[in-house]
Amino acid sequence: MALPDMTKHRGFPGRLPGTDFQFTIRRANKKGATPLIRRERYADRRPADRRADAGFMAALWAHFGEEPFERGNLDAGRLSWLFGREVVPAEDPFDPASYEAMLRINVDLARASFPEAFDAEAADWTEDGEDDEDWDE
Repeated sequence: MALPDMTKHRGFPGRLPGTDFQFTIRRANKKGATPLIRRERYADRRPADRRADAGFMAALWAHFGEEPFERGNLDAGRLSWLFGREVVPAEDPFDPASYEAMLRINVDLARASFPEAFDAEAADWTEDGEDDEDWDE
């Protein structure tokens, strides 16, 4: 069975540096893309989870800015923590189970939720120094 097509966002960090919080996936799922859902973020979330959300938002902002972007190899689990609030569909109809789904950052809400992700140095702390060239499998 052939893998579905999936855009790989070159230069996007694979994870939050120094952690196991994944930002991208290596290859498409044979069964299709995991659907994006809106996950609730409760006030008692661990600080590490909050840092991962902020780091992911900083990476999205540094890589895409206000432009719509294709879901591609962005991790569904990590996207789902922001989906429906800071990251919203950029097309109608929207298919939450497509690697080709177009998204965009809801800039006003994202700035309010993660002000640190929009600092001038935010991109620096999302760099993990990994070379993702070996991800073409």
